[in-house]
Amino acid sequence: MARPVGCDVKVLGRVVAEATLVAGTSAALALAVNSVRSDGLPLVARTAYEVLVPCPEPGGEVTPVEAGELNLTSGRTFLIDARASDEHGTAHLPGAINVPYDWLEPLPEPELRALARSIAASRATRVVVYGDGERPDSGEHLGREISGRGIKNVEFVRGGAPALRLGDRR
Repeated sequence: MARPVGCDVKVLGRVVAEATLVAGTSAALALAVNSVRSDGLPLVARTAYEVLVPCPEPGGEVTPVEAGELNLTSGRTFLIDARASDEHGTAHLPGAINVPYDWLEPLPEPELRALARSIAASRATRVVVYGDGERPDSGEHLGREISGRGIKNVEFVRGGAPALRLGDRR
């Protein structure tokens, strides 16, 4: 014999009512316990949540230098052009080595170590890096990577190659 459909609805309604009663009682008990605890969880944030957290800057400290203040007559300056190879090939400061740098794909660790060793072996008293002058500037970020390897007196040219007016130096 088939059971009437109304009977199943009554059972289902009773199960839902009991589940609601258990959930409501549990929530009320949890709120009561939380309110009497000295280290209870706040129900409303006391301060606004910080949604966008800035990423930490990798590497070390670099000093910005204006293109007009750049003294390149010192033989103890290690120059690095952080622009793409084709841009370096078009125009660059005399003696600058090319280390193409993209802040989205930093230098592989072995290349960065080799560059730091070259700088240290040169006995340079300062390192000047110039990049594309964009934001973010490839020269500034490469300078931070180098500085993070323990190389001291690292500077980057603010405004990069455009500020140096390399096209005028051909």
